Amino acid sequence: MIRLALVRHAKSEWGNPGLDDHDRPLNDRGRRDAPRMAARLAATGFRPDIILSSTAVRARTTAEAFAAELGVAVSLDPELYGAPARTLLAAAAATRAATVMVVAHDPGMSALAASLSDDDIDHMPTCAVATFIWAQDDWDVASSVDPDNWTFDTPPR
Repeated sequence: MIRLALVRHAKSEWGNPGLDDHDRPLNDRGRRDAPRMAARLAATGFRPDIILSSTAVRARTTAEAFAAELGVAVSLDPELYGAPARTLLAAAAATRAATVMVVAHDPGMSALAASLSDDDIDHMPTCAVATFIWAQDDWDVASSVDPDNWTFDTPPR
């Protein structure tokens, strides 16, 4: 079985216009939502073998909140910063792990979630979590076969 979780980074801070986009931290809502969404995912029993994260501060901090809740290591991948959907999926597949979480950015995250959900997920808000499950045990199916099951969860407002 192949399982994939997509997590868009939590809400980031825009208060310092001179700060490079890569270095923007989470804002108060983001720091609240990341552990909350991690706990909600943990309650479903979903536990990745690995968490892949963009190197951007907001993504890395989000990934660390999920890692702390799920007891999983984070692997930073600079290719995930601003990556399109195909790169995000390829990065997950390249791990060859059965269960992978990817923490990254839009528009790639929304595009991948839309593609995998047959456009039922049209947008991944900040800190949204989408999971996809294929009964097959080969990552090649993730790009060619619809998932057998998927879920979508967003932070409460």
